[in-house]
Amino acid sequence: MKAPSVKALSAELAVLRPRMDAVSLSIHARPELKFAEFHARQVLTRWLAEAGFTVTAPVGGLDTAFAALHEGSRSGPRVAVLAEYDALPGVGHGCGHNLIAAGGVAAALAVVRALPAHPGTVAVIGTPAEEMGGAGKVRLADAGVFDGVDAAVMFHPGDRWLTGRPGLAAAHLRVGFTGVGAHASVSPWQGRSALAAAQLFLNALDALRQFVPPSARLHGIVVDGGQAPNVVPAKAAVDLYVRDRTAASAAALVERVRAAAAGAALATQTQAEVSETGPLYAERRNNAVLAERFGATVRALGTDIGPYDPDGPAGSSDIGNLSQLMPVIHPYVQIADAGTPAHSEAMREAAATPLAHDRTQVAATGLAEVVAALLTEPEVLAAARAEFEGAAG
Repeated sequence: MKAPSVKALSAELAVLRPRMDAVSLSIHARPELKFAEFHARQVLTRWLAEAGFTVTAPVGGLDTAFAALHEGSRSGPRVAVLAEYDALPGVGHGCGHNLIAAGGVAAALAVVRALPAHPGTVAVIGTPAEEMGGAGKVRLADAGVFDGVDAAVMFHPGDRWLTGRPGLAAAHLRVGFTGVGAHASVSPWQGRSALAAAQLFLNALDALRQFVPPSARLHGIVVDGGQAPNVVPAKAAVDLYVRDRTAASAAALVERVRAAAAGAALATQTQAEVSETGPLYAERRNNAVLAERFGATVRALGTDIGPYDPDGPAGSSDIGNLSQLMPVIHPYVQIADAGTPAHSEAMREAAATPLAHDRTQVAATGLAEVVAALLTEPEVLAAARAEFEGAAG
């Protein structure tokens, strides 16, 4: 079976555009934090069900996750389009997940509209809780939701077009300190300040930064610093992320963080406990075969997309864990001026503009072309698998 042309897929996306914009703006207007994305799940699954997909929600033990399947006319590959739709506290959709979700669904619908008798399965997997260490994709993979999936695709908004860039491994930690409460004026000497331990710990992290690899990132916030100024805090806690190029190197840094916490506790006569607030995010492996296919498609639509940038700034995502299991792409789509920071109010405002939706339509066409190629051109999937297995080796 011949894959539909880029022109045909682009035409389908033009038809889908009004609904795509409406869904995106609806999600943007009602930002929901990790594991609470009920409105987003509803508007996405309604659209998919109306388009003939078989929708299961919830899945994988996550209330706001879903799987929507369109089975083909015969057996073949199972290709997943990933939808993220969680927001950030205080910033809302400052990461543009409204565009990821609406554009991903539109891409999947364009494939089945242009190729109704496609082989294999087109799956849209709703993956909640990517932000804040929620690890929705990790949890869904552990629950078997991605079993049998041959490849997974998505895009991400940003301040420039790229076929891909690295994603750092990230450990999500809480460092809690327990001291002794006391009146801060009448008898402070009877207390042992957990907040003082947290402060000392953060100073230790600042000192540590000079002696970690340039690729490493150590950053956090105080989430509990006491309840009243006139009480020596008996409890304090710091949430932080420890990132580096690989899961192994991030894990090694975690041990140094544990030592810093123990040292701060020793100096302040408090107790320290280090726990994980979410699963480890693995480093991202970008499949060049599929990423370049995406790049060629959006270039054909007039987009000047840059190549994979191995040295650019990198965050972390739970798609890194999926990329250890199957070929994955995660290209970047420019929706704002170069230099606009992610996770910012400026990016949040950009994610609701007509320009952002114009660019999302282009990106959705790129994803649709990759999905169609994986379904109809066995050599494309074979090449992607060969690259994946070679990188794993």
